Amino acid sequence: MPDAVPDTSDVAAPPDPARRPRYLADITPLRSSVDFRRLWVGQTVSWIGQQMTALAVSLQVYAITGSTFSVGLVGLCSLVPLVVFGLYGGAVADTVDRRALGLVSATGATLLSVALATAALLDFRQVWLLYTVVALQAVCFAMNSPARSSMVPRLLPKEQLPAANALSSLTTNLGLMGGPMLGGAIVGLWGYQAAYLIDVAAFSASLYAMWRLPPMRPETADGGKAPGRASVRGGLRFLATRPNLRVTFLADLAAMVFAQPRALFPAVAGLWYGGDTKTVGLLVAAPAVGAVLGGLFSGWLGRIHRHGLAVLLSVVAWGTAIAVFGLTRDLWLGLLFLAAAGCADSISAVFRTTMLQSATPDDMRGRLQGVFIVVVAGGPRLGDFLAGSVADLASPVWAVFGGGVACVVTVALIALRWRGFARYDARAPQP
Repeated sequence: MPDAVPDTSDVAAPPDPARRPRYLADITPLRSSVDFRRLWVGQTVSWIGQQMTALAVSLQVYAITGSTFSVGLVGLCSLVPLVVFGLYGGAVADTVDRRALGLVSATGATLLSVALATAALLDFRQVWLLYTVVALQAVCFAMNSPARSSMVPRLLPKEQLPAANALSSLTTNLGLMGGPMLGGAIVGLWGYQAAYLIDVAAFSASLYAMWRLPPMRPETADGGKAPGRASVRGGLRFLATRPNLRVTFLADLAAMVFAQPRALFPAVAGLWYGGDTKTVGLLVAAPAVGAVLGGLFSGWLGRIHRHGLAVLLSVVAWGTAIAVFGLTRDLWLGLLFLAAAGCADSISAVFRTTMLQSATPDDMRGRLQGVFIVVVAGGPRLGDFLAGSVADLASPVWAVFGGGVACVVTVALIALRWRGFARYDARAPQP
C-alpha cells in the first residue's frame, strides 16, 4: 500500500518574495536598466566631486581675501546663472538631442575644473577667476540638469520612477553631506589643486554615462519628433494651464520660503542651546541626515499611488517639524525634529519629481525641469531672507515657529483651492 500523502491544506504557503514589504531603498531601476545605472553612478560620483569643489572654492576665496562677504559672493555668482539659465536650459533640452546637450555641458564643467586646478597649481591667486569659473559652472549645471532629468522617464517604466527618484535624492543628500567633508580633508592634506583634480576625474564617470546613452531627441505625445524650436514662454503657458504640476511648485515654495530656518542656525545655536560653531554644524547637518535616512528607507514609496496627497502630507510634516523645532530648547530634541523635517522633504521631492516626469509630455519635460531648477535655487534664498528679516523684527522664535505654522496653513489653503490635487493617481497621471 503506498504511503499516505500528507495533507498540506492547512499549511501556509511561503510568502512570495515579490509581495514582501520593502523598506530599504528599491534598487530595481539599477537592475532593470543598464543606461539608468550608468547615469546614476556617473551622477553620484560627479556630484560628490562638485560638492568638494564648491567647498574648496569657498576656502580658497577666504584664503585670498580674508573676507566672509567675499565668500558669500560665491553663492551669488552661482545663484544668478542658475535662475537665468535654468529656464533657458530647459528650452534647449526640449529642442536638441538631450544626450548631446548632456555631453557638451558636462564637458564644459570638466574643463572649468581643469582651469581651477591649473590656476591652483600655478598659484594664480585672483578671486575674479574663481567667481567667473563658479558662474560658468552654474551655467553648465543649468543646461545639464534639465537634459539629464528628462532622460529618466525614457529609460524606465513609469512604475519605477518613484524608486529612481528616491535613489537620485539619496545621491544628492549623500553628496551634500560627504562632499564638503572630503573636500575639507583633501584641501588640508594636499591643497586646492588636489580637490579640483579629483573633481576632473569624477566628471569622467558622468561623461562616460552620457556617451553610452542612445540619442534622445524630444518626442511629441504621438511619438513623433518635437518641433525644432521650444520657447520658455510656451513652457510657462503650459504650466499655467496644468493645475497638478503647478501645485507641486507652490507646495515646495510654501515649504522653502516660509519654513526655511537655516539662516538662523548661527543665532539659535547660541541663544537656544548655548553652543558654538560645532553646534551650528550639527544643526546644518541634521536635515541632511534625515534626508539620507529617508532615501535609505524609501522602499515603501513605490506602493503609494496618491502622489498628490503624499506631497501635501510631506510638506505639512516638514512645516510641523520646523514649528516644533522652534519651540525646543534641548539640542538633541531639536536635531531630531530637524532630521524629521529633512526626511519629510526628501519624500516630498521624490513624489514631486515623479509627478513632473510622468505627467509632463516629453517635449515639455526640459522646460518644466528648468522651472524646477529656478524654484529649488530661488526658494531657499527667499526663505533665508524672510527668516532673517522676521528674526530681526520680532525674534528667532517667531521666525522659526511662525514660519512652520505659515507653511502648514498655506498648504491647507492650497489643498482647499485645488482639491483635485489630493486625488492625483500615479496610475493615470494628469498634469
